[in-house]
Amino acid sequence: MFASIARLASAAALAATLAASPAAVAQTAGPSVPQLAGDGVVRVKSAYAIDETIARLKRDIAAKGIRFFQEVDQRQLAAEAGIRVLPSTLLVFGNPPLGTQFLNANPQAGLDWPVRLLVQQDEKGDVWAVYTDFLWIARRHGIRDTEQAPFETASGVIASITSAVKAQ
Repeated sequence: MFASIARLASAAALAATLAASPAAVAQTAGPSVPQLAGDGVVRVKSAYAIDETIARLKRDIAAKGIRFFQEVDQRQLAAEAGIRVLPSTLLVFGNPPLGTQFLNANPQAGLDWPVRLLVQQDEKGDVWAVYTDFLWIARRHGIRDTEQAPFETASGVIASITSAVKAQ
């Protein structure tokens, strides 16, 4: 019973998140430039359908030798709870020698590692790779400038990964 309630609550929260207005995201960048909102969310428009986007991202992650932890089909989870959402898959991955440095800078940065990359399709059929900017994460956790090097490195890595699908 508790598990069913927890799944339903999680699915409802997911549905609310996915239904959030695109107006909440900064629209100053062009379609091929990552868009960073004030909440640290970076949106990269994909040139591919959602399944191809996921496959290309996973290949790039593997090619870089980064550990892939999990793929969560959020649409499937929502369907199991009787809720319809647009296609949405969460990819979870990380490089422990880099990511665990986040924890050394501030243990609460573990809330943001391993890396979570959301691949979602919007109501127009456009596919987006969405993630939290790592320098924003550093600021969120009060990480001093002198401890931000791993976050800067991670920002470069995620930009490289998402470039594998980036629309021109």
